[in-house]
Amino acid sequence: MSGLKITTVIGTRPNIMKIAPLDRAIEVHNSATGVPKIEHVIVHTGQHYNDRMSNIFFRDLDARPPDINLGIGSGSHAEQVGRTMMALERAFAETGPDWVLVVGDVNATLAASLTAKKMGLRICHVEAGLRSMDMTMPEEVNRIVTDRISDLLLTPDRLAGVNLTKEGVAAENIYFVGNIMIDTLETQRQRASALSVEEILRANIIDTSMNVAAIPSLEEYVVLTLHRPSNTDSREILGRLVAWLIEEGRKYAPVLWACHPRARKQLMNFGLWEDVQNAERIFLLEPIGYTEMLRLNMGAKVMLTDSGGLQEECCVLGTPCITLRTTTERPITLRTNGGTSVIVGSDIEALSQEFAGSFKRPRAPFRPELWDGRTAERCVQAIIHRSAGSWI
Repeated sequence: MSGLKITTVIGTRPNIMKIAPLDRAIEVHNSATGVPKIEHVIVHTGQHYNDRMSNIFFRDLDARPPDINLGIGSGSHAEQVGRTMMALERAFAETGPDWVLVVGDVNATLAASLTAKKMGLRICHVEAGLRSMDMTMPEEVNRIVTDRISDLLLTPDRLAGVNLTKEGVAAENIYFVGNIMIDTLETQRQRASALSVEEILRANIIDTSMNVAAIPSLEEYVVLTLHRPSNTDSREILGRLVAWLIEEGRKYAPVLWACHPRARKQLMNFGLWEDVQNAERIFLLEPIGYTEMLRLNMGAKVMLTDSGGLQEECCVLGTPCITLRTTTERPITLRTNGGTSVIVGSDIEALSQEFAGSFKRPRAPFRPELWDGRTAERCVQAIIHRSAGSWI
C-alpha cells in the first residue's frame, strides 16, 4: 500500500487534547522503515478561537500547530456548521485526503463529516459510539449523524461499541481502540504534578485587585467548571448553583472556579458576578491550560463539572466527580460502573447530599479497558489496516 493522506479537523480545546497524541503517533509511525508513510494535515476551524480557549492548549501540550486555520469563530449552531462546511470544502479540495479524521462531537466534527461525505471522502471518527440518549443536547445530534455516515468508527469503550451495533453499524466498521484523552493525561501527568496549586491561582486569578501574595496554601480544595447552555443560560439554574456555592459549598473547602467565557458572560448578565467575586473562599479563574487543570484535578477533593472529558480524567485519577447534568454520554465513568462520577443535574438537594458524601470519599482510581495511554497508536494502525482492505 502506498502512502496515506489524512486530514484531521478540529475546532475546540478538547479536540486539541485528542489530536496531539494522534499526531505524535503518526510521527513515530513515519520514522519506521518499510511502512506506508502518512501525510497528516491538521485543519483548525476556529470554533474556539481566542488565546485562552485554543492557542494555550497547543503550547501547553507541545502540539504541532494546525496547518490550516479557517477562522470561523462563534455564531449559532447553523451559522457555525454552514460557514465551516463552505470553508472545509475548499480545504479538502486543496489537501486531497484519503481520510478525513474527526474527533468528538462538536460542530466542527459534524461539519467536516457532512462535507467529506458529500465529496465522496472516507471518514474516520475517533471517539465514536458515545450516547447520552438526550436529543436536546446539540452534541448528541452531532454524534449520531457523524457515526451514521462514518466509514471507520473508533470507540473509547465497550459500551460505545454496543451502542453502534444496536444502531445497525456493521461490525467490520467498528474498532475498539480505547480513550485517546488518556494518552494526553499520561504524557502530561509528570509535568502537571510538578506545578503548584497556589501558583496556578496567582497566574490565573480574575480579580486583579486581590493581593495574590495573600492566596493561602490550599491543602484541600474543590474544582468547578461549567460551560453547557443547560447550566449557564438559565437564570434560575445558574442562580441556584451560585446560591449553593455561597451558602454551602465553599464552607467545605475553597472553590476554584475555572470560568468559561459563556459562564462569565451569563453571571454578569444575570447580576450574579459580584456575588461570586465577593464571596470568600471562591476563586474565579480565567480558562486555564491543560496541565494546570490536570494538576488541580490531581489534588481536588471533589470535581464539580458538566464536562465530559473531566469525567473521564476524574475516573483515571480517582477524583470524586459530581456531574452537573441529567445524562452522560460516558456511563463508563459512573460509580455504578466502577468509576468516580455521579449525576445530579441541577437538583440542589441531590447536589448537597452527594457533595457531602463525595467530600469524605477517598480517591479511588479506575482505569477502564484500553485506557492505557496507547490509544493513538491503535488509531493509526486501524486506519492503515482499513486502507489496505484488511482488518486487525
